[in-house]
Amino acid sequence: MVLVKAKRDEILGPLSAVTGIIERRHTLPILSNVLVDHSDGSLYFLATDIEIQITARTTLAPDAQAHALTVGARKLVDILRALPEGVDVTLQHQDKRLQVKAGKSRFSLQTLPAEDFPRLAKPSGETAKFSLPQKALRKLLGLVQYAMAQQDIRYYLNGLLIVVEDSELKVVATDGHRLAYAATKLDVDLPRQEVIVPRKTVLELAKLLADSDDEVGVEISATQAGFSFGSVDMVSKLIDGKFPDYKRVIPTQRDNRLSVDREVLRQSLLRAAILSNEKFRGVRWVLTDGSLKIISSNAEQEEAQEELEVNYQGEALDVGFNVNYLLDVLNNVASAEVECYFGHAGSSALMTFASEPDFKYVVMPMRI
Repeated sequence: MVLVKAKRDEILGPLSAVTGIIERRHTLPILSNVLVDHSDGSLYFLATDIEIQITARTTLAPDAQAHALTVGARKLVDILRALPEGVDVTLQHQDKRLQVKAGKSRFSLQTLPAEDFPRLAKPSGETAKFSLPQKALRKLLGLVQYAMAQQDIRYYLNGLLIVVEDSELKVVATDGHRLAYAATKLDVDLPRQEVIVPRKTVLELAKLLADSDDEVGVEISATQAGFSFGSVDMVSKLIDGKFPDYKRVIPTQRDNRLSVDREVLRQSLLRAAILSNEKFRGVRWVLTDGSLKIISSNAEQEEAQEELEVNYQGEALDVGFNVNYLLDVLNNVASAEVECYFGHAGSSALMTFASEPDFKYVVMPMRI
């Protein structure tokens, strides 16, 4: 039975959109497969890892008979990528095998029954629905996603807090050492809802969203978050836990203020980082009137020092930071200037950017 005849890229595009979530090793063999389903005049590709489910559809086979199967996702993607661009490809289900034909190339892949493929259940109860441009959500995720924890025992930190309140969407990420907060306006007023979306979902979503004004529809329930854009539908389970109170973490009053060119600061930190301790990655900031010294040293007693002329108003300070945490925010926020606000040497620092008024970054100090 012929599932589809099309150009290579017309099949590879939607297939590639869903296979990013598939893990290399699975206890359930079928989870290494992608569901290929022709129904309702469209061809669907569906992948899941039990926590996330992504579907991409294409209307390449409007006349084909309804049919579904599952096949090894990586193998099918690798075969299609290895074929020449623009070649005509036929996918055909025959004798429990998927036949892939292109020119004089022939591939026969093992299949498993579609009815054995697991799918996420539809959420029950009330949902919050809203939409915004894809580039707006993509930018929002890019501003904060690097601050998510990785495999932290505090599982609720291994994800992104999404808060919908009135006509505002807020996203917050923290690993306990630094916190990134960003917000954007919505076209609709919604009751307050707070959910934690897993790290893997956030990274995959950021990768798939386009830098365009095309809308992405978002639907949030008590147990799931759904994102629909273009020909892609993504559904993810949520992390069940209590996220830290980000409002208490973000400083409201800081008397010591530093203003400096972002790129100048970034380049200085990159150079100082070369001689920082490989394990702790610490750099000292020595602040005096009109001057910032960045000092690093390592276990071999090697030392780097950078001195910048800056606009600094406040008391003399000597405070240490993890240089990676500083570089993360400077690499991900495109702004000409950065402003830093400090309390005393043992308190957290707040970083803001004039070009991103709804973004805040808080970084904890470290002893050096």
